[in-house]
Amino acid sequence: MGASLLRLHFHDCFVQGCDGSILLDATPTIDSEKTALPNNNSARGFEVIDMIKAEVDKACGGKPVVSCADILAVAARDSVVALGGPSWEVQLGRRDSTSASRTTANNDIPSPFMDLPALKSSFQKQGLNERDLVALSGGHTIGFSQCHETADNIDAEFARERRASCFAGSGDANLGSLDGSPTRFDASYFKNLVEKKGLLHSDQALFAGGSTDSVVKGYAGSNNGRSFWFDFASSMVKMGNIKPLTGNSGQIRVNCRKVNA
Repeated sequence: MGASLLRLHFHDCFVQGCDGSILLDATPTIDSEKTALPNNNSARGFEVIDMIKAEVDKACGGKPVVSCADILAVAARDSVVALGGPSWEVQLGRRDSTSASRTTANNDIPSPFMDLPALKSSFQKQGLNERDLVALSGGHTIGFSQCHETADNIDAEFARERRASCFAGSGDANLGSLDGSPTRFDASYFKNLVEKKGLLHSDQALFAGGSTDSVVKGYAGSNNGRSFWFDFASSMVKMGNIKPLTGNSGQIRVNCRKVNA
């Protein structure tokens, strides 16, 4: 579940800031982000967050002391570490939102079909620069993607192989690994991009003759991905600071899936 938990934190932070809004179920007053196009039948790991929340509250005397937003941030970091990636100090103190926005999720979560200008604009909207874009995209070194999202801007032979493996089974519903080692956090994602073997259009757009080519090359050629690791950790801290609710704003939910009564 490591890649899924990392993705939950990412998708949370890009909508209203890092406030746990992605975890809220739909109600007459909550327009759940779970049914937004980037998340519907795709975002996973909600039950894992529920389990973590229950254990954390148990350790805190049965009281909701730690927010669901903070749990998402820590779970993302620990997932990366568990899969062999870098660690970083997670800044804590976020509170949980009392609202969600399916419309904002549809508009602000980057699409796998975006080109480089659109990606840069999406990240700039969140206060993240080009290097953050490339480093955080490196999170695709772990996990899988649905076949219908496979890029059309990649090496022709690789594209034929991907299509053959996808449609040999259940077509678009099949999953393809985002790089050759989907359960290991390494720099192979960037090496694939240099070889024009990025699985998603938005991945290969990072190495297609544009302004991010040099960053991709640097990460692909770094000593066992060390420069990528350093920048990824730094960018994760930066992303985790997108518009957090603090002080008396929001609440600390008892149940991550619904607003406190």
